[in-house]
Amino acid sequence: MAETIPAGSTTDGVIQVGQPTDARVSAPASYDVADFPVPHGREEDWRFTPLERLRGLHDGTAVADGGVKVEVTAPEGVTVETVGRDDARLGKAGKPVDRVAAQAYSSFEKASVVSVPKETVLTEPVRIAVHGEGGTAFGHQVIEVGAFAEAVVVIDHTGDATVAANVEYLIGDGAKLTVVSVQDWDDTAVHAGQHTALVGRDATFKSVVVTFGGDLVRLHPRVVYGAPGGEAELYGVYFTDNGQHQEHRLFIDHDTPHCRSNVAYKGALQGAEAHAVWIGDVLIRAAAEGTDTYELNRNLVLTDGARVDSVPNLEIETGEIVGAGHASATGRFEDEQLFYLMARGIPADEARRLVVRGFFAELVQQIGIPDLEERLIAKIEAELEASVG
Repeated sequence: MAETIPAGSTTDGVIQVGQPTDARVSAPASYDVADFPVPHGREEDWRFTPLERLRGLHDGTAVADGGVKVEVTAPEGVTVETVGRDDARLGKAGKPVDRVAAQAYSSFEKASVVSVPKETVLTEPVRIAVHGEGGTAFGHQVIEVGAFAEAVVVIDHTGDATVAANVEYLIGDGAKLTVVSVQDWDDTAVHAGQHTALVGRDATFKSVVVTFGGDLVRLHPRVVYGAPGGEAELYGVYFTDNGQHQEHRLFIDHDTPHCRSNVAYKGALQGAEAHAVWIGDVLIRAAAEGTDTYELNRNLVLTDGARVDSVPNLEIETGEIVGAGHASATGRFEDEQLFYLMARGIPADEARRLVVRGFFAELVQQIGIPDLEERLIAKIEAELEASVG
């Protein structure tokens, strides 16, 4: 019988914790939209999502009319292909697990496949620019890294569009893949996506999800293991502003022995009706002996009127593990921190920036790309400047 571990403690903020993950095991996974009922907001997976702001992505009324331009810049040796729906690599990491992901899979016409050959070590990142030009689009991308290869991929979302898309990461045995997914949409964009990583034997996968823009962003990062020895690190940074809804729903399926996962997401919120949702589900199945896992979510509420829902879940079906734990906390911006810095001659606005920058710095540094790190820190400071102004 599965044991559900209660969620960690929290401080200030609106928090929901401790929902069991049994539904994850029995939930449907299918390429067929008809296998998923239209959500009404009462379902566990949809209870935090303002469905009316999805613009029909969830109920079949959204119609593709273009709206997104994708450009790939890749180092020498990397293959970039546009393929049809019959390509064998599509769907290899896993099936869609909700209606929007299934709608995206059923609706795209062409998919983008980026392949890094085995034993290739890239010295420059692959950069994928996804730019919204208005309208509605459905997309599919596959990032395939061959055995013992090493690569960094940046997927950068900008502009305005209504987008539902699936991204698959296929990490070969002994390979290392770092993916940085940036959601820097215009304030009117809507983006729903499922990211699924299939981690090979002794392979390493690192994901850094950065979410700033958009009216509504709902992302579903998932990790599955294809063989023992796989490692997954999932990091996230989000800054939720006035009226924005940003939702990150993670699921790590430990169904293979001797694999590891580590999750750390941090968010800051400011302004009326700013709403952040973080769901962290980790399932350790009976066969997954030797698992080592930990997940962490931290939120910093900068102003009144912002809301956070943070739900860490850990379900363990075997006692033969190395370790498992989780924590969640939300706190308000502390006046004492400002006073401490101001007492040393630092102006209030600068002190505020220093505190928030320090809060995010550890995770931003996981990106490892200096120009992108500088851009994201500048974006955080611009958000703070806007609130002060």
